[in-house]
Amino acid sequence: MTDRRPLSSRDIPFFQGIARALSRSGISPNAISVSSMFFAGAAGTAFWWTTQRPDQARWAWLAGAILVQLRLIANMLDGMVAIEGGKASPVGELYNEVPDRISDSAILIGVGLSAGGNLLLGMGAALAAMLTAYVRAVCKAAGAPQDFSGPMAKPHRMALVTALGVAGCLAPPEWRLATPVLWVILTGSLLTALRRLLHGARDLRKGA
Repeated sequence: MTDRRPLSSRDIPFFQGIARALSRSGISPNAISVSSMFFAGAAGTAFWWTTQRPDQARWAWLAGAILVQLRLIANMLDGMVAIEGGKASPVGELYNEVPDRISDSAILIGVGLSAGGNLLLGMGAALAAMLTAYVRAVCKAAGAPQDFSGPMAKPHRMALVTALGVAGCLAPPEWRLATPVLWVILTGSLLTALRRLLHGARDLRKGA
C-alpha cells in the first residue's frame, strides 16, 4: 500500500501535459483541490435539476456525469502538480482530504434529489462514503498503511454515478435508476469501511 491513491490515469501523457502546464502557470495544487468542490457542487445541482425541468433531464444527467469526471480529474491533477511539480505545501493534505468529503456529499445528495432518487438514501450514501475515508484516516493515524481498497472506494463510487448520468441521458425516463445505484453505493461503502478497519487492525497487530 502507498500514501497515494494508485491511479493508472496519472501515466497518461495528456494528463501529464496538463499537470506540467498547470505547474508552470503558477496555479497551486490547493487551488486545484478547491476547484474540485465546485465541479462536484455543479454535478449535484445538475442531478437535482432532473426533477426541476423534466424536459431538460437528459442533458442534466449528462452534464452531471461530465462534471463528476471533471471533479475526479481535478482530484488527480492537484496531486500531480504537488508531487511531480514539486509544489507540495504543509497544508496540502488538508486541501486534499476536506474538499473530497464535501464533494462526495454534494454529488451523492444531488443523486438523492434526482429523478428516481431518494434524499434519505443520498444522505446515507454520503455518510457511508465519509465513513470509508474516516476509517482510512484513523487507521493511518494509528500507524497502519494507507488503505484505498474497495469494493466502493471513491473511484468506484464516482464510476457508478457517472454511469448513472450516462444511463439517465440515454434510457427512457421511466427507468428509475438512481435509487438502486444509491443502495449499491451505501452498501458497498459500509463494506469498504469494514474491510479497511479489518485491514488496519491486522496491520497494526503485525507492527506490534
